[in-house]
Amino acid sequence: QVQLVESGGGLAQAGGSLTLSCAASGIIFSGNVMAWYRQAPGKQRERVASIAGSGGTNYADSVKGRFTISRDNAKNTVYLRMNSLKPEDTGIYYCNSVGPTAYDSVRSYSYWGQGTQVTVSS
Repeated sequence: QVQLVESGGGLAQAGGSLTLSCAASGIIFSGNVMAWYRQAPGKQRERVASIAGSGGTNYADSVKGRFTISRDNAKNTVYLRMNSLKPEDTGIYYCNSVGPTAYDSVRSYSYWGQGTQVTVSS
């Protein structure tokens, strides 16, 4: 069974920081591209940041310089450090994995976590 479990969301003031974590199980973690997405009320889900198994990263323009994605392949965990938070960062943050699983090491599968709420007050 594949599971992605997010934690670390909550309420923060503008200018503050939060760190999200996503613990994965059932996937070949080092072979998966891990990403964080967010969905604000009334808006489409958007990708915030992604990190390849090798450590290469990509960021949405809106978070460059403020957010940092990282991963610990030994702990099967991906993180999102969010600094200088803005009210427009408010939304539900989802963890996503794309790649092989412990049950099929050949094909690529996409899985989502249940999401964690981040609310930034002005």
